Amino acid sequence: MQDSHGCPDVGDSSDEPPPRSEPQTATCAEVSDQTNWEPDNQWSDWRWQMRNRIRSLQELSQRFPNIPVSQGMAAAAAKFPLAITPYYASLIRSLDSSDPVFQQCVPQRQELFDPPCLKDDPLEEDEDMPVPGLVHRYGDRALLISTSTCGSYCRHCTRKRVAGHRETSISAIRLGQVTEYLSAHPEIKDVVVSGGDPFTMSTAALEKVIAAVRSVPSVDIIRVGTRTPVVMPMRITADLVRMLHKYHPIFVNTHFNHPVELTPEAVAACTRLADAGIPVGNQTVLLKGVNDDAKVLEELFRGLLRARVRPYYLFQCDLVRGVEHFRTPLSRGIEIMEYLRGRLSGLGIPAFVVDAPHGGGKIPVLPNYIVSSSPSNTVLRNYEGVLVAYPEPGGLPLDRAPVDHSAPGVWELASGSHTRIQPRQTARHSRRRGHGQPLAAFQMDMQFM
Repeated sequence: MQDSHGCPDVGDSSDEPPPRSEPQTATCAEVSDQTNWEPDNQWSDWRWQMRNRIRSLQELSQRFPNIPVSQGMAAAAAKFPLAITPYYASLIRSLDSSDPVFQQCVPQRQELFDPPCLKDDPLEEDEDMPVPGLVHRYGDRALLISTSTCGSYCRHCTRKRVAGHRETSISAIRLGQVTEYLSAHPEIKDVVVSGGDPFTMSTAALEKVIAAVRSVPSVDIIRVGTRTPVVMPMRITADLVRMLHKYHPIFVNTHFNHPVELTPEAVAACTRLADAGIPVGNQTVLLKGVNDDAKVLEELFRGLLRARVRPYYLFQCDLVRGVEHFRTPLSRGIEIMEYLRGRLSGLGIPAFVVDAPHGGGKIPVLPNYIVSSSPSNTVLRNYEGVLVAYPEPGGLPLDRAPVDHSAPGVWELASGSHTRIQPRQTARHSRRRGHGQPLAAFQMDMQFM
């Protein structure tokens, strides 16, 4: 059923919580007894979740008495803001670094390690801010920092200099300056509303921001960056979805890092957005000890596709202070991308990118699939290790001395004298040999159906 605007019927609530579902509870004995957070059955109210965030190590210890609190943890919590929604805290299964949720939200002494390559603002966003709160790096798009508040503060956050130190939202004066700049720069077609987390704002306050951006005729699309489907999925209310639908074309990008975050509640939140015609993408950050495993990411990306969330980016961890223990070598990301290609639909494979220091922007990093080239042929490698010669337009075989064609190499492919070199046996070619019915027989069967 749809309303008069064509929006799917998602109810008549006004920032009301969705029907209550049971919180995820830990199976580990040291955790499970501490996750009964529910006075007056308010668990499914996102505003209750915001009011009851864990904001200090003292509160963390009250909820998890068995957590080992050290001086290093206290120093990290003092340096980088701490906040964890009750919902996200309830996903913790083990109170140590083996737990992916614990790793992402609980302060650790390793955050104090501060090599000189790490910066407060490694992407130099402040240098690309023509008016306060608006980052204009790429010619055709801009990023609007709408709030400094998040439901949970990620320990790997690239915007630690902004997020959480003072929980504020953009003022009307600043928003006016932003819209003036956008109007004066019609080359900006795409505005990303980010933060902090825009969905921690009330629906009415967020609508003022989105309406202001939409009022600029040259802006084609609006994107909203949020982690609430992960850390506070009850925020995706009927009222919020209805409001967003009014400002199409609008996109939402969220931030799942591990399959354990894809709970029924999280999937339901993404479903509410997708059912309203709001495309949802995901930006995963590659984190050592959390998701730097090809099979873990394959499981995550498959789960996202089932939830109608498109894996969009796999980010190399930014060079921001406090994240050295999360950083992986670039070679690890390339290795993971090598594994995913051919094992997972292209729809589920994100772009692996480095958001370069000094404001260099997003640089895609891929395994090397071009082996060699000549004027006549380019030699390509597939995920199986098969080398093939792709003939260039008008290319002729190179005039070279005769070679031993019994054992062709890359030169023979590049010269055009051979078209393929492949391993002795691959799973794909084994399947081909096992097929009982060739295409001709299949076509014959079709004629008699």
